[in-house]
Amino acid sequence: MLKTLNWYIAKNFIVTFLTAIGVLTFGMTGARLIKVFEYISQGVSSGAAFKFIIYVLPVVLSYSIPWAALVSIMLVFGRLSADNEITAMRACGVSILQIVAPLIAVAFSLSCICLYIQLEVAPVNLAKSKEIVKQVFLDSPLALFKPGIPMQFDDLKVLIDSKDEDGTIRGVQIYRMEGNDIKQDISASAGRIRVDATVQKLFIELKDAVIIDYSKKDQQRPTAGLCSIEIEYGKKYNQISVRKRDKFEGYKELYARIVLARRMGDKRYISQLETELNQRVAMGLSPIAFLLLGLPMAIRTSRRETSVGLFISVLLAGIYFGAILGAVVLSSKHQLYPQYLVWIAPILYQVFGAYYIFHIARR
Repeated sequence: MLKTLNWYIAKNFIVTFLTAIGVLTFGMTGARLIKVFEYISQGVSSGAAFKFIIYVLPVVLSYSIPWAALVSIMLVFGRLSADNEITAMRACGVSILQIVAPLIAVAFSLSCICLYIQLEVAPVNLAKSKEIVKQVFLDSPLALFKPGIPMQFDDLKVLIDSKDEDGTIRGVQIYRMEGNDIKQDISASAGRIRVDATVQKLFIELKDAVIIDYSKKDQQRPTAGLCSIEIEYGKKYNQISVRKRDKFEGYKELYARIVLARRMGDKRYISQLETELNQRVAMGLSPIAFLLLGLPMAIRTSRRETSVGLFISVLLAGIYFGAILGAVVLSSKHQLYPQYLVWIAPILYQVFGAYYIFHIARR
């Protein structure tokens, strides 16, 4: 009978989990999908656009897998408790620990998967996604210009209202900066962007431009003909990075940097590296923490309504992820020991969860 009950609970959990992970993963990649279709409409190859999604997917899964596990626990055990099925199982001599035994194995397996993604897969793929973006802009520089969003090129800040596929732009505003001050203000109702891919330069050619030179008084005048501005767009994306950022490194490379930083005695950098490594491990162990705390909460609430389970799961996941990411923000403040602050939420979730499970089991 016990094997039948375990299979019944595991089957319900797996079906709900697969549904939840599909919905959550799609929802979390929705904004990126919109951006992908936007790039495709601007001339970026669909292959490069969808390759970007593939590289970003592990990062999304590192959050959606534990969150989907928490949602499944809340929904499945909330319904079982509301229908008095758990009470019936315990009346037949089946303990809470025997009931949740298959889910402990599933949570452990999910934690192993999340740890692998967090420590090795996600950082490497995140770096590859950045390279894809860089290459896309080198191959399709017109995609750099987005209506309503200012684009910075050295001392130039460019803002446009609209853009056509042939490179025609409207409502153009260009500022030539000198530090934080505006040195020159160039505006035009329309213009055109011409690209020279061989030298990785683009030219903004404006019609009837109005130029205000703040370095000279009373220099506002309409410009006859074209006002051409040259921009080396390749310079922005061809700069060679001497060192990869810590978040793009696998755990072996990250640990090697920690060893070197300790030899150098750089406490601030040690704190940043150790916080990065600890937050990855804490995120990877989240399925176990969510199981331990979510299970007794689902049993106590005893609600069949999906909305209640979803609300509690969003609240618990938000607090957990928020606490960890909040500690990461403090990574440069080594005096606060952020590498240990990362573990506050995971430890509290597991301690209180284990306590409530054993409390329910003794009832």
